[in-house]
Amino acid sequence: MPGPTIQFLGGVREIGGNKILIEDGPDRILFDFGPSFDHRYEEFYLDYLKPRSTSPVRDLLEFDLLPWRSGLYSRDALGGLEERYTAPSIHGIFLSHAHFDHAGYLEYIDPEIPVYLGAGTRTILQAIEASTPTRYGDHPWRTFDGGESIRIGHLEVVPMPVDHSVPHAFGFLVRTREGTIVYTGDFRQHGPRAGRTREFLEAARAEAPAALLIEGTRAGPDPRRNFTEEGVRAGVDRLLATHPGLVLAACYPRDVDRLTTLYRAAADSGRDLIVPFKTAHLLAALAGDPTLDAPVPGRDPNLKVYRRPKKVYYRWERPFLDASVDASWIRSHGRESLLLMDTNQLTELIDLRPPAGTPFVRSMSEPFSEEDLTDRVLRNWIGHFGLGLEQYHASGHCSGPELAEILAAMDPDLVYPIHTEHPEAFDGKARRVVAPERGTVYPLRGLRGPA
Repeated sequence: MPGPTIQFLGGVREIGGNKILIEDGPDRILFDFGPSFDHRYEEFYLDYLKPRSTSPVRDLLEFDLLPWRSGLYSRDALGGLEERYTAPSIHGIFLSHAHFDHAGYLEYIDPEIPVYLGAGTRTILQAIEASTPTRYGDHPWRTFDGGESIRIGHLEVVPMPVDHSVPHAFGFLVRTREGTIVYTGDFRQHGPRAGRTREFLEAARAEAPAALLIEGTRAGPDPRRNFTEEGVRAGVDRLLATHPGLVLAACYPRDVDRLTTLYRAAADSGRDLIVPFKTAHLLAALAGDPTLDAPVPGRDPNLKVYRRPKKVYYRWERPFLDASVDASWIRSHGRESLLLMDTNQLTELIDLRPPAGTPFVRSMSEPFSEEDLTDRVLRNWIGHFGLGLEQYHASGHCSGPELAEILAAMDPDLVYPIHTEHPEAFDGKARRVVAPERGTVYPLRGLRGPA
């Protein structure tokens, strides 16, 4: 019977796009399945030019934007390639967290393949599907809380919670017949739940892993400041204390820790945090989550919902309408407001007419390159209205020095850097580092390198 192997179908020399296939004999499982953040997609597709809904996998395969694997995709997603459809040969997909670059292509997976994910992650995906056009497909959903053992044939998977910029992120211990593979998912150890990351890393060290698959988003050149969540709070507190009028902010829509930080800063300064409908919907969906202390619409007094003018409001928006506020309310209550804006809400500035010098807090990562179109558009709007751009963000990923310390403490036999554009930054940080190649099969037995 063939020994255990690892194959990287994505997440190689790129940010995001993790698709990791682990096999042990006849048993096959995938970890994550989403698009990457590189620019290859934009070389062929744009907002108005997308893969056809009748053949999305075929269209993405044409430009090598998806890996081919028989027994993985649904018949409908293959579209014009129905003749290449085969019955599922993957026995489960494990999702590390709810970010789009890890979950965004689940819609194309054969609906008979079960998807294993955290119970809280399932709630987040359902909230996203209800409030956006994103779809994840129909699957047998198998939820876990973390720490339990999930056996699929010869493979035993133990999901463990880690800290990240979206709730309910997990790393995994994957026990095979010939040693343990550790997959970190995306993680950090400077956030509100850093203790979870430390517990996972200690459990991973105790396994004496044969291979460590570690994300390295911030490996290599990284000029960004290494804020903690407390550092973000301190910066926002200073800004609210020194600016008596309206303050604007932007953060990632699923960064519940950041939403909580901004809410507490606003409340402690006598202001209301005012959020978009989508954010309100997510916070309401997570209201019963005992692991979070996030604000809830209708319950927390310093939380309001911003109402954009529309002819028709979606069903999921309607519960928030009665207590919502609009641009005219903001103009007359600026001193009492911290207004959260998604990038697609920048047009509201035309109605808000904020005074020149109004602070705009970008509480999200700086752009990866000068070619970032979203950042360019944001700066154009900020410049047009004379706003003051302030940067306060705590990354969802470990810094380069933190990654080096983790490798030194864990001392794995073999390290595969993934989810990074700079795998070479790991050289010399472990006994053996292999920058994986996409599609190459790496056997676990003997650590001999590619098969």
